[in-house]
Order: sequence, then C-alpha cells, then structure tokens
Amino acid sequence: MYAPLATTVFLVATRPGDAESELLRQYLDDIGTYPLLNADDERRLASLILASRVAQERLDFDPAPKGRERTELMRTLHAGDDARAQFIQCNLRLVVSVARRYEGAGLGLLDLIQEGNLGLMRAVEGFDHEKGFKFSTYATWWIRQSIGRALADSSRTIRVPSHVREVYSLIDQSTEKLAAELDRQPTVEEIAELSGVSAERVALVHQHRRPLVSLSTPLDNDGDSELGDLIADEGAISPFESAAAALEKRALVQQLRRLEEREEEVLRARFGIDNHPMTLSEIGEKLGITRERVRQIESRALGKLRHPSVSRVWHEGQRSADAV
Repeated sequence: MYAPLATTVFLVATRPGDAESELLRQYLDDIGTYPLLNADDERRLASLILASRVAQERLDFDPAPKGRERTELMRTLHAGDDARAQFIQCNLRLVVSVARRYEGAGLGLLDLIQEGNLGLMRAVEGFDHEKGFKFSTYATWWIRQSIGRALADSSRTIRVPSHVREVYSLIDQSTEKLAAELDRQPTVEEIAELSGVSAERVALVHQHRRPLVSLSTPLDNDGDSELGDLIADEGAISPFESAAAALEKRALVQQLRRLEEREEEVLRARFGIDNHPMTLSEIGEKLGITRERVRQIESRALGKLRHPSVSRVWHEGQRSADAV
C-alpha cells in the first residue's frame, strides 16, 4: 500500500519533461490515495520508529549482536522504516496545504512542496508521541521552517548553512534591538549577553561578515569598468563560507570532546582536524591496531554524535581520504 518514499516525497523533482501543472496534478492524485491518520495511528507509528532507533544503536554497538538477537533487531529496524514511510506519506497533504501559503514568495509551488516534504521528514523523525502534542501542529512548524530556509537561500547568491544562518539571524536581531534601545552600536559583549551566543562567536561572525556587493557595481562614473572586472581568483573563499567553516569546525571539536579518548583520536584523524584526513589503515598503523578495529571504533563514535556539523565534515573528510 505504501510506495517507497522516493516515488512520493520526491516525485515532483523526478519528471522534468512534464509541464508543472501536470506534475502537480499527478502528485496530488498520488498522495490523495494515502489515508489520514488518527491519534492512535500516530502513536503506534511513532512507537515503531522509536524502537527502530534503539535497535540501530544496539546494532552499532561494539561488539555487534549476532544470531537471534541480530535477527530481531533487524526486524525491528525494518518495521521502523515501514512506519516512517507510512507516517510521512499519510501527511503529504499537510505539506501541500502549508506550501500554498507561500506561493509567490520566490519559489514555485512544486519547489515549496519539495522543501516542505524535507521538513515533514524531520518532524516524523523527531516526534515524541508521549508528550501529548498533536503531530499536525508539530509537523507544521518543521514544514514552515524548511520552506522558510529554502526561500531565504533562494534570495542569496551565496548559500550559508542553515544552522550558521540561524546564528547570524540571532546576532542581527539582538544587535538591532540593542541599537534601538541604546541609540548606539552595541558592543560584542552586550550582543552576546542578549543573544545567548558566546562573545567569541559574535566576534567571529563580525570578523568574517562583509556586506554583499554586486559584481556589476561600476567603478567609475562612465560605467566602463565594473567590480567584477577586478576578480581574478575564482577559487577564493567567500567571507560567509569562511565564517561557516570556522563555526562548523568549532562545533565539531566540541562534539568530539563528548567521546572517549580513543574514539576522539580516531575521529580527529578521520576528519583531518589536526592535519589531513587519514584512511582506516593509516590510523590503525599509527595506533597499533587493526583496520577493522579502527572501523568499529569509528562506527561506535559516530553513533554517539548527532550534531549536523559532524555529518557535513564527515562526508567532506571521506571524499579526501581513501577509505578502502
């Protein structure tokens, strides 16, 4: 009854040859076949998803379970995947309802739905049925967040990671509020106190942020030369990217401190925190343990970390190191 998520959640992006109106009609027809869930359904599915996360953590544990225990854990894992798919697909119409409110804001309706679906997926993953909240209320917040971020990204030439942009926004709001109250530019310490962001991070953002200037800005009154004519280094890192990278690395290092000493040592080497990313074999040789043992330590450590910077830096490190 429930199709794979890729054929529903991402349907709007997989048929580029069709007209947009036909795509939308077909998509609405498809998601209309999924029944709405009642409160009991939501609690049942949320329980299965939670159980699957617990099973995944157990499977990632060192040493990994075997035999009957592993079979049962895998069954629980698959049941959670099925529940996740059903939960998402039965709420796709909620995404469409929310997305329609943002038509004309800078993205087409299909793009808005696509972004909203990503928010729905996050809502399903984080929903706690034991807190007594209505899922529709919880999911609507995540859907709006996802769409709002996409609209913000579409209005910028330079893409800034969402969690870094949230820090920027918090600092900007605090700065504006203080400037209005004090009738002067607030200090770093004042901004930090109001925003809850450390003074160090406020200073770092101020240091790296610069106003965006169009490359078409004329350099003289005749308009014969433009700012873009002076650009020579195509590989230069933008101020926003520089700030984002610095903040992400700081966040990653803070997360690694939660680990045991050996786990932190392995991940620092894999991420290339202190030097270049190392392969499993290189780390094993350095620590005097087998490649497989390094892999087990790495897997266990990653299972303990849930910060978004870890995922991003991990994939960048993987591209730089030969993991074979």
